[in-house]
Amino acid sequence: MRIKNKIALALGVVLVAVTTNAQNTVFKKDEFKQWAQTPPMGWNSWDCYGSTVEEHEVKANADYMVKNLKKSGWEYIVVDIRWFVENDKAGGYNQKDPRYVMDQYGRYLPALNRFPSAKDGQGFKPLADYIHSKGLKFGIHIMRGIPKKAVQEKLPIKGANGITADQIYTTALQCEWLKDNYTILADKPGAQEYYDSLFELYAQWGVDFIKIDDLSRPYHEGEINLIRKAIDKCGRKIVLSTSPGETPISAAAHVSSHANMWRMVDDVWDTWPHITHLMDVAQKWYPYIAPGTWPDCDMIPLGRISLRGERGEDRMSRLTKDEQYTLMTFFNIFKSPLFFGGDMPSNDAFTLSLLTNQEVLKMHRESTDVKQLFQKDGKVAVTSKNPKDGSIYLALFNISDKSSEKVVVSLADLGIKNAEVTNMWTGKKVGSVSNEIAASLGAHSSILYKLKAKK
Repeated sequence: MRIKNKIALALGVVLVAVTTNAQNTVFKKDEFKQWAQTPPMGWNSWDCYGSTVEEHEVKANADYMVKNLKKSGWEYIVVDIRWFVENDKAGGYNQKDPRYVMDQYGRYLPALNRFPSAKDGQGFKPLADYIHSKGLKFGIHIMRGIPKKAVQEKLPIKGANGITADQIYTTALQCEWLKDNYTILADKPGAQEYYDSLFELYAQWGVDFIKIDDLSRPYHEGEINLIRKAIDKCGRKIVLSTSPGETPISAAAHVSSHANMWRMVDDVWDTWPHITHLMDVAQKWYPYIAPGTWPDCDMIPLGRISLRGERGEDRMSRLTKDEQYTLMTFFNIFKSPLFFGGDMPSNDAFTLSLLTNQEVLKMHRESTDVKQLFQKDGKVAVTSKNPKDGSIYLALFNISDKSSEKVVVSLADLGIKNAEVTNMWTGKKVGSVSNEIAASLGAHSSILYKLKAKK
């Protein structure tokens, strides 16, 4: 462990000199926080297609979003992992004989057998143009580091005056679960230039969002610094999502000053223990919920998932309806980014209703002062406020296996004495309450209230 810590410390050293491209805008420090003033909302291909998604499937999900979700604030379409591998597989990764596609500078390019519009060196620009023509935004996933193939072939780094890929890498701290890339030594000449060349390319393609994997556990501060500088120099507003968790709370100050969103946990799938673990870990992250920088609950594993995914067979989400309400209630009141993981054209009416409730999404967009009142004995209460209309939001949860639990909150803890109460998911008025508010909840269930103070 001591050796690893020393390596991590060494990798955290970064160049302080910042160069600029004359043809590009250079964004000011912390300007990136303006690009995600509310938590980003979109679709990601991982839960349903794993590392095998194809262009026609991406377009089908974009078309669905335009028709059914865009008016509710959903806007990002994200192509997840390994879009540059021609022969990847479902249920994991082909690490035996992957056929990578990359350019002469060691930068991955879309596999043409999966993304035919990338022909003639166009990369993702035609697909991004299609997404943009719908009034949506386009995102991609990459792994941190530099491709092993680029290192083995000693490919030149664009803009680095003859420095080649084999001069900026180390095998230390290589990703444990996917061996495509090596770690970049952040203090080596050429390291910044490599990330600069990536984001120069992505800006040319029209990328609006990037999810970068294997950054958070362990926390790769050196590469995150390189990435932040590269984005700020590329001239395009690219929202940065670091992944996966568990991001260490000790890195909270750094990640919140370098990324727009960061994962709190590993992948969240459609089993109840994933939800309770998420809610447990989230307890330490409430103070860091802020405009432009968001603790991230991960993708929403609802609807039809794992068509060709990593976990299990093609299915509708295994979570019960009560559990799905609980997940969506928590994600929304916590103000997590919302990235739906299911195949959207396969949505049923219930799944769609969870994504389009206008009162819930207004809370997600406008609320402030998110805090947990308690989490004890399987009972959880989370509250927030809407400064625009004075509403107080309150989410109550029974995350235990007990068939019925009474969850009680004193109105004094909300700063009021009397209130009119509305159930936000149903829109039904509950009536007036004084002194306290209580709900009897079944196992794994929840309720979401809007309170209006009365004199």
